[in-house]
This record gives sequence, C-alpha cells and structure tokens, in this order.
Amino acid sequence: MTGAVLRTRPPATEPIGVAREDIRLGKDVLELVSSAMYVEPMTVYREYIQNAADAVDAARAAGILANGEPGRVEIGIDAASRAITIRDNGAGIPGEEFATRLTALGSSAKRGTSARGFRGVGRLVGLGYTQELIFRSRAREEDEVLELRWDCRRLKAALSDPSFNSDVSDLISQIVSVTRVSGEDYPPHFFEVELAKVVRQRGDKLMNPSAVADYLAQVAPVPFSSDFRFGEDIVEALTAVGELGELDIRINAGEPLRRPHRNEIALSPVQVSAFDELSIVEIPGMDGDLAAVGWFLHHGYEGALPVGTLVKGVRLRVGNLQIGEQAILEDIFPESRFNAWSVGEIHIVDPRIVPNGRRDQFEQNVHFNNLVNHLGPSAREIARRCRTNSARRSKLREFELISEDVRNQILVLSQGGVDATQRNNFALAVDAGLLRLAKIVETSQLIADRSDDMQAAIADLRASLAEAMEETQAVGPLDRLPAQERAMYEKMFGLIYECSANRNAAKSLVDRIIQKIADTVPPVPSAPARREPGAAQRRRSS
Repeated sequence: MTGAVLRTRPPATEPIGVAREDIRLGKDVLELVSSAMYVEPMTVYREYIQNAADAVDAARAAGILANGEPGRVEIGIDAASRAITIRDNGAGIPGEEFATRLTALGSSAKRGTSARGFRGVGRLVGLGYTQELIFRSRAREEDEVLELRWDCRRLKAALSDPSFNSDVSDLISQIVSVTRVSGEDYPPHFFEVELAKVVRQRGDKLMNPSAVADYLAQVAPVPFSSDFRFGEDIVEALTAVGELGELDIRINAGEPLRRPHRNEIALSPVQVSAFDELSIVEIPGMDGDLAAVGWFLHHGYEGALPVGTLVKGVRLRVGNLQIGEQAILEDIFPESRFNAWSVGEIHIVDPRIVPNGRRDQFEQNVHFNNLVNHLGPSAREIARRCRTNSARRSKLREFELISEDVRNQILVLSQGGVDATQRNNFALAVDAGLLRLAKIVETSQLIADRSDDMQAAIADLRASLAEAMEETQAVGPLDRLPAQERAMYEKMFGLIYECSANRNAAKSLVDRIIQKIADTVPPVPSAPARREPGAAQRRRSS
C-alpha cells in the first residue's frame, strides 16, 4: 500500500531474571492485609470465630475432643479496660510452630484442606482496631503457654513514618514479641486472642455485647433454638452432606448463642407473621455432583422484613459461616426487592465455590455462576408468592374499605336526619356497595378460604340496612319540628354530608345537632317512641 509503514517485531532476546534479593515487600503490606481489607469492625469476631471453628475441627480429628464434647468459644468484653478476649478449646498451636504461624503473611497450612480459612491473613484483622493484639496458645501435653504480642501503636507509627524504609519482615521483628507464661491458670489446650485497649469506633459496636450477640447469631456456626419447629428438618438436610461444626459460643459467661430464627417473625410491634412452610433445595454442580443445599422459610410475604428480625434475605454460608450480607443474592430475584421479603440460606459444599479475600462475596468463576443460575427458579417461586400474597391482601383490603363505607352510610340512614330523596340515595349507594362486595367474593380465587366469613359479613350488612330503613320510619326529633323547619334541617344535613370529605366527622356533627334538637323540642305525647337500633346495627355502631 502506498504510504504504509511496515513495522517489524524486534528480535527475541533471552529473558532477564529477577534476583531474590531484588524482591522486596514493603511495610504497607501489613496495612493492606489488615485494616485496609477489613473495614467493618464486626469482622473481627467473624474471623476469630472462623479460626476457632477450624481449631475445634482439628481437635476432633486428632481425638483431643471426645465424642460429644462441644467446641466452645468464650468471649469476654470488658468495657472498663476496653479489652476483648476470644478463647476456644481447640487443638492449640504447637510451641515449635507458634511464632512462625502467627507472623506469617498469606501463608497457611489450611490451604487445600476442608478448613474454612486458608489465606493466612484473617488473624491480623484486629490490628486496625486495638492498641495491642495478643495471641496465647497451648497444645495438648505442653506445660507452658506461649504469648505473642503485636504492638499496634508502633505499627501505625511506622506505617505513617515516611522515613521508615525497612521491609515488612524488619517491621514485624520490631513490633512483635514472644514470651512464655505459666500455664497454671490456662486450659490444657486452647487458643486465645486478646484485643487490648480497643480503639473507639463510631457506634463502638465491638464493645457492645448485645450487638455482638446479634451479629454472631447470624454469622457464626451456632445451633438453632430448640423451640424453632423447622430447625430439626433443616439440620437433618444439611448434615446429610456434611458436618455443621456448631459451636457453644458464650459472651461474658452468658447463655449459649442461638440462631435468630423462631416460629414467628415480628413485622411491627403489633404484627407478627408465622412461618408455615419449609422448602429444601439441592443445587447440582457443573459435573453432576452437589454444589449446595438450601432452605427457605415461607410466611405471609406481607412486605420487606425489618432488619431487626436478623433473618432478612437469602444468605450464603460456607462451613456454616455466613459470607457477605443479607443482600448478597438479591440479583437472583426478578425484582431485587423480593429478597428483602425472603428468609433462607444456601450452604455451599462445592470447594470450587470460594469466598473472596474479604469474605464479603465470592470469586467469580463458572462454578459460582452455575450456583446462581440454579437458584433462579427458587427465587422466581418466592417472587410469585410475594405477588400472590400482595394481590390477596389488596383484595381483602378492598373488601374492608368498601364494608367500612357501607357501614358508615347505614349509620347515616339510622340518624333519620336527611330527607326522603337523600335517604333513597343513601340506600341505593349501600346496595351498590353490597353488590361490589359480593362481586369481590365471587370472582377472586385468592380469597376463597375467606369466602364464608365474607358472605356472612355481607348478610349482616344487608340486615343492618333493612333495620336502618325501618327505623327511619319511626318518629324522631326532626319529626317533632314544623314541616318547614324540618325540611330546612334535612337540607342542611344533606349539604353537610355532600360537602364533607370525612363521612364520620359529618355524621358526628349531625348527631350533635340532632341531640340538641332532641333536648330543646318537647316530645309529642301521641307519637310512638323511636325504636332502638337493632342488634346488627348496634354491633356495627360499636
């Protein structure tokens, strides 16, 4: 081509290697794997509970914990000294591995195993939230307890000092110390982390035992409440594919924590909705194996659940520990808002579906996408239930509103305060309302289970209308007035009802006026007494 410039690829050369001594890890790596990675304070508890669960599993596998002996985690929150301790009765760390394992970065013996954590950074989550991070441990048959301290104040000073140019190994050696302490006051095997002088955060949630209990009840591997009627069925389905690794977790020596699920869910201080059905689903993997087991609790689907219920949304768990928050799966729903109406969990068993480093989401791969795709039908079924129940509530609400309007018009007729023309208009309006009520009952299958009660309510309203029309024929206060004055009042009352936006308020005003008339106009001796409202009318009036 005319004017074209031909470029040739330079000749290949031998690759130049990078010498080991030229590779340097700077001090900022510590910040990246601690405070920069874990920005939500409560993840402190999740990470250390995860490590405790793995330590308990290791103790069981080694026969250190006897069959039936529970894995325990004791959490102490001392507000006076601003200290947090988290101790488990797991296998502990052998003395010869103690310092190496607790100062390693991104190196974990758990990788490739069934353990929940494997990246080797979770134990550093406390560095950003305390002035001193302390680890203590003893393995079985060891006499002494080893203690490792991270000086977090010196760490933060070094990270902010531009003149500190040493690498991460030098920094760790300067801020970490290891000592031996007497094992007299410690269990025979354990691991403990202490956050000394916890830094005050906004809301100070780390030091709030109630907030910590609510968080761990959702996230940690703790049992269901014994009075949750679907708990046994859920546990049976989950244990069929693996151990749940449940822990006995107590805060400040209190009662063991339990999952927040109960037989009912509080929608407001005065409204509850009962769980009435459980669905169990199995999600196949890419190779025909099992990827996950899930469960959903069905209820009235009356709208988005309050956050305070602690069960809102379909959640994901690995190793019976929650990954991410309640909205992690909202995109599987035809409308994301329906996730907030739902209650359920998906327990992942496929090791190829892997949480990301922060454990707030999953690594995006074909196996995770397969899981999400297979959850679509369950999400659509929940969405159908949401829409169906919403339409049902709409029909019931429509019936209630029309019934209320009919009752109010019958009460107006019972007053006897309007002229014959308006009385007939009110009666026609009541008849029209009763026809609308009958049509709702006859044409909607959504409320078929309420049909008998609704038909009885319509019959009661018809009886009240008949009573009201009879009562208006009796002599009342207006009948004792001269014809011209009575016509004036009837016209005025008609205008009040016509112009008022609130029929109840209008009726109340007319009632007071009629009562004034009754108090000032003497009765006609020969006139028959005005009849009391019938039983049906009295019930509606009350």
